[in-house]
Amino acid sequence: METRVASLPPIPALHSHCAHSSRPSSWVLVAKTMVYPSRKSAIGELKLSVSDMPMLSCNYIQKGLLFPRPPLPIQHVLTLLRRSLSSALSHFPALAGRLVTHRDGTICISCNDSGVPFSHCTLAAATGGCGPVLSLPHVALSISTVDVPVAVKEFLFDLDGAVSYEGHFRPLAAVLVTELSDGSLFIGCTVNHAVVDGTSFWNFFNSWAEICRGGALDAAGSVSRPPVLSRNFFGESTAVLRFNDDQGPTVTFDVTAPLRERIFRFEGETIRKLKALVNRPFSPPDSNRAAEISSFQSLCALLWRSVTRARRSRLGDDATVTLRMAVNCRHRVEPPVDSLYFGNAIQSIPTSAPAGDVAARDLRWVAALVHGSVAAYGKETVKQVVAEWERAPRCFPLGNPDGSVLTVGSSPRFPMFDNDFGWGRPAAVRSGRGNKFDGKASAFPTPAGDGGVDLELCLAPDIMAALVCDPEFMAYVSHP
Repeated sequence: METRVASLPPIPALHSHCAHSSRPSSWVLVAKTMVYPSRKSAIGELKLSVSDMPMLSCNYIQKGLLFPRPPLPIQHVLTLLRRSLSSALSHFPALAGRLVTHRDGTICISCNDSGVPFSHCTLAAATGGCGPVLSLPHVALSISTVDVPVAVKEFLFDLDGAVSYEGHFRPLAAVLVTELSDGSLFIGCTVNHAVVDGTSFWNFFNSWAEICRGGALDAAGSVSRPPVLSRNFFGESTAVLRFNDDQGPTVTFDVTAPLRERIFRFEGETIRKLKALVNRPFSPPDSNRAAEISSFQSLCALLWRSVTRARRSRLGDDATVTLRMAVNCRHRVEPPVDSLYFGNAIQSIPTSAPAGDVAARDLRWVAALVHGSVAAYGKETVKQVVAEWERAPRCFPLGNPDGSVLTVGSSPRFPMFDNDFGWGRPAAVRSGRGNKFDGKASAFPTPAGDGGVDLELCLAPDIMAALVCDPEFMAYVSHP
């Protein structure tokens, strides 16, 4: 098993946000190591698929888990984390590699065992009352009634601001472990979005935790949910995504635009009542609906309707508004792709309507519209989207330039709270600043595991102010 200590430059380029924000005096980089796979990779290269390449202009995925203070000395915890990460990388060799572009324009992941940076930091109570103070209650209870603390986004993740194309010269993954002021532990994981989608990201995180707690390895040395590294999500495509210069693409949204971010909690029982409401038949009954509207579609409809109302003064009733929902396409192709396929296998389902209709019509009408879009998104639509992309390869236009779009990513089905590293389940899930803009929402399961959803929502400040004053929306929101 190989874990080698790297040199420690003075707050390096890997922490790219240091160029535009200063670290508080309470933040200390204790150690930085480079972790390598415990076994050399037997895989040479993995070609980026038609679902991977559009993500080259996206920021890295930044998700992290907050744990109560472990009942072990911190150095023992860090040793366990590094060793288990080394083992996990041997099962996920792409994460320890780098991107390469060949002369024909093909972009691949070189599984060359270049390693993953692992940093240990402390963020203690600042002297003199200056700087952020983060503790488990401060982070975990920042729900529904208060915005997410800025320090969560600024100081708990590595590779902040990195764009996925930069995986040609940056690591494809990085880990930042931070001790908070009360001894609780935040494990921030950053992974290149051209290499993984949410399904693959959380399978890696879960596998790492499984190895760490000691129950993952059988006699053959395999993990319980090994990634499928074949390139069978339209891997035969010959489409090439070319860029004008060696710098590659930049993000497709304004990273300097002011935002407010808040996590709204919806309890499982509340969502079940919402689902029952939107599935109540219209008069006359809707005989064309193929199946009931799901819980998540019901919640997305409520969010879309409420955000559209908050934006109504900006947009006008005749403006077209769009809800975009990220969808896992592994089971939406023929033959289906393995559920453990490693890489991106996602597309974005759009639902559009006039703002006046979405804001004013019955919630059941909005939910039925969302349901219809999802139900119609079958294998032929997936193939059509791929064919259109192959005719005109381009990066995914993430963002909301005209203020009319709401984009919902992540999933409450992701096993985020299954990440037990050996000292218990996490208390909260939080994300960094990557890929956030006006109208970006991410759905997380709640810690209770009762079907509840935490909706992490980013909006322009005036729109967020209007939303939290919407009595219908806030009536569904839980206030811990």
